[in-house]
Amino acid sequence: MTRNLLMAASAALVLCVSAAHAAPPANVAAAVSDPSRSDADKARDAARKPAEMLEFAGVKPGDKVVELLPGGGYFTRVLSAAVGPTGKVYAAVPANDVEKAKTVLQKGNVEVITLAAKDFKTPEPVDVMFTAQNYHDFHLKQLALDVPTVNKTLFNSIKPGGTLLIIDHAAVTGAPVEVADTLHRIDPAIVKAEVEAAGFKFVGEDNAIRNPADPKTVNVFDPTIRGKTDQFVFKFQKPKG
Repeated sequence: MTRNLLMAASAALVLCVSAAHAAPPANVAAAVSDPSRSDADKARDAARKPAEMLEFAGVKPGDKVVELLPGGGYFTRVLSAAVGPTGKVYAAVPANDVEKAKTVLQKGNVEVITLAAKDFKTPEPVDVMFTAQNYHDFHLKQLALDVPTVNKTLFNSIKPGGTLLIIDHAAVTGAPVEVADTLHRIDPAIVKAEVEAAGFKFVGEDNAIRNPADPKTVNVFDPTIRGKTDQFVFKFQKPKG
């Protein structure tokens, strides 16, 4: 009987933990379920899992967030709703994309800013820095970036205790950084080592968008894998002291 009670208690605990994980914070849930979101954005939710990503990043109402290279603004819009009217989202884009981005992204609590590799600085220290499917671009040959310098500028823009969340397409273990040009992927170990070298502390990873069926040897835009790549999600923290 004791054994049965222990098993029942364990099962109940598992159910409670699962239920807690299944329900994101209210601000995140409301942002993702917002009826004003476009059908095009909602159609991408199954693959990109915005609720899980924002929950893992720890995005709270009132937070100041910078999103690096937001593209069409899929995550920008959800971040904007999640931080609410007392929060702020800075959409950081290259100088030649600023005016175009303003027409698409700059509204309400979203402000478009210039992402300058050598002297990037947010208008104010931010709680969360967020970038999805972009870190590998730091290694594109055509950009010729000094990645350690770039990462240090990112570090300097985050509040002590703040978070950096990186989502990217995984390359095979041991792949050189040059695959960023050919496959638009990067070895997760390279990202971890480079970001830690800038002063960040690795906190953990989320496996919500991993895909073991991805061979990781084809370009992410290849029709056979596009939208289904194996993606890693790394969370880093800027030390408080």
